[in-house]
This record gives sequence, structure tokens and C-alpha cells, in this order.
Amino acid sequence: TKEFHCLADILVRAHFKTLGATVKCVIGNHETLKEFAEKFDVPFFYVSHEDKSKADFENEITRVLSNYQLDYIVLAKFMRILSPEFNKQFTHKIINIHHSFLPAFVGASPYKQAFERGVKIIGATAHFVTDNLDEGPIISQQTIHVNHNYDAKQMAVAGREIEKAVLSKALEQV
Repeated sequence: TKEFHCLADILVRAHFKTLGATVKCVIGNHETLKEFAEKFDVPFFYVSHEDKSKADFENEITRVLSNYQLDYIVLAKFMRILSPEFNKQFTHKIINIHHSFLPAFVGASPYKQAFERGVKIIGATAHFVTDNLDEGPIISQQTIHVNHNYDAKQMAVAGREIEKAVLSKALEQV
């Protein structure tokens, strides 16, 4: 991801031992947050999704993960759809944070979708990843109210706070 808010929250909570988990490594398909992860002495691995097949991209991620004993993989705004083959290796072990109150606004650009529909409540959902996009078992959800003055960008800004809260709550629950 290029977005810092979920990863930053996880790393800070882990650092102060309020997460209830240890962060073993960070894998990014962009190098944007490498320096940040390293400030917390967490190994960062850059795995580009460009100029390679999805299978090669996922195999590279699997190779990195194989070096660690993991209970869960957390997609902290990873923004890539994983293949059924990858998901099968980690059934009910991949946690995603989705920036809408599922089942509403599945897939990309949910804040834009919410704005276009005129909703006055936005939310976030942490769920287990399955082969059906944003339809896995829900772990945690939360909503906040917005008003008619919010555009899609303002909804996204407001939503970042709830995304962090929902993801950290989900990690406490698993």
C-alpha cells in the first residue's frame, strides 16, 4: 500500500504492546512505507506487482511468508485481489480491512460509491478473505455519520479513522 494509516496504527500498537500480537514483517507492493516499517525494526519486503504475472507476484509473497511462523496475514490497505490458489494456502488466516460497511459498496472506490448514493453513514469492515470479493466472514464493523457537506474525498478522510479502529478491534478478536 501507499496508505500509511492502518500500518502505522498496527506498528504503534505493536510497539507499545497494546496490539496483542507481534508484527513479523511487512510486505509492500510499493516501497512507500519501507522506511516507516524499519523505524520499528520490522523487516520490510518489497514485492512489485508490476511486470510479472499474478502467480509470480503471489509466489514471491509466499516465499517471504514461508520464512515466518504466522497466525494471520493482515491486508492493511493492500488493495490487490488475491487468487483462489493463494487464498487456499491461508484459509481463514488472511484478514482484510475494507473501507465500507459491508455488504454495501463492495470492491473499489466505496467512498465514491457512497457519495454517489447519497448515504449519510459510512463504515469499515474487517473480514476474512475468501474467493468472493469482500464477502468473507466478518470479524468487526463500525460506522460513523457524515452529512450532505461531505464529498467523496472528505468521506475517505473521515473513514481512515474508522478503518484503523475496526482493524485493531478485529486483531484483538482473533
